Amino acid sequence: MLIRNAIVCDVNGERRVDVAIENSTVVAIGKGVKGSEVVDAKGAYLLPALVDTNIKLKDSILNAKNIKTIAQEALRGGVGHLVLNADSTPSIDNEVVLEFAQHGVASAKGAKIDLMLNTLKEDMTLSNIAIMLKKGIVAPYMSTIAKNNIAIKIAEYVKMYDVTLFCKAEDNSLINAGVMLDGDVSSKLGLAGILELSEVLHVSRMLEIAKFFDIKILFKAIASPRSVELISKAKKEGVSVSCEVSIHHLINADSACEGFNTIAKLDPPLASKTDMLRLQEQLKNGEIDILTTLHQPNSPLNKEVAFYDASYGCSSLRYALALYYTKLVKSGLISMSELIKLTVQNSAKSINKEAGVIKEGVKADFILFDVNAKQVVSESDSLYKTQELSGVVTSLSLGNA
Repeated sequence: MLIRNAIVCDVNGERRVDVAIENSTVVAIGKGVKGSEVVDAKGAYLLPALVDTNIKLKDSILNAKNIKTIAQEALRGGVGHLVLNADSTPSIDNEVVLEFAQHGVASAKGAKIDLMLNTLKEDMTLSNIAIMLKKGIVAPYMSTIAKNNIAIKIAEYVKMYDVTLFCKAEDNSLINAGVMLDGDVSSKLGLAGILELSEVLHVSRMLEIAKFFDIKILFKAIASPRSVELISKAKKEGVSVSCEVSIHHLINADSACEGFNTIAKLDPPLASKTDMLRLQEQLKNGEIDILTTLHQPNSPLNKEVAFYDASYGCSSLRYALALYYTKLVKSGLISMSELIKLTVQNSAKSINKEAGVIKEGVKADFILFDVNAKQVVSESDSLYKTQELSGVVTSLSLGNA
């Protein structure tokens, strides 16, 4: 197959070249390349397929039907590789559940799916991290509700197996006390708030653990710009840490919860407008390493209720690339090349994979993305329902399928 008239874009920038693919691998790239089965991209972008390492299933229920659905949704949004969050029902914290999940993944057609391990069982004891990693888990996941002695044991396993610890920074006593960020909006709505300190305190704690044990930590779904500052400072000191931020927290503030809008009830909660704008500045300054759609879909039964009782999360995977492009690239916050670094190269690196470069010899995990096409968000549990987005994924080829 020969792809012509495309704007090829990866972490190294944009160029107008032809790309020849054979047996799902790039065999030639440049101007005047020859080949059969010519595909005319008509000026669309040719991009590496996105990688998202923070995806939840519908209602967080782990079953074959939900796995199959999400594999197809991912393709529509331009995501070719995703990692399911271990915080599900049942939780991926033992061999039986892992085998069940792997069976569902094997039968699903669409995006490549990997699994993370919940290192904490329901009773707060350790999962069998060593065996689970050997059986195909790509990353261990830990909430900082874990006590120090447990967190230290997890750190020792992470160092032993040289993997990245996916860490959710949160304080159990504080997150259970509220349903959105503590601030003016929560006071106006009469809703119990969660202090920003819930995240910041535990980011500080885990940074010290990362430094002491010399391990890699990816802080998942950071919402506080103060947390980003602490992580950035640690990186400058040589600590192997990185931070992930969701598209929602970059472009939505806690005011989205006004009117008791349960779709805006997210985990972590949306920040104030001032902090949202600070996150945008940190994105432009290169302080944020990875972007996620933080896809957490729910049934109407779990959203069309009182705000206090509503489940956390919203849908976003189906429109992933269009959201990123419209809200971040077209708006001028970052370039398309920078977007690929944040949504492909860095996210893949966190699970010890290489992606984000289009060159000879790489697998053709590519997207054709037409930025001139438009689409309207139709999902009822999306923060962007009825909004018009720029860009449509017109084709996706997975060399790893």
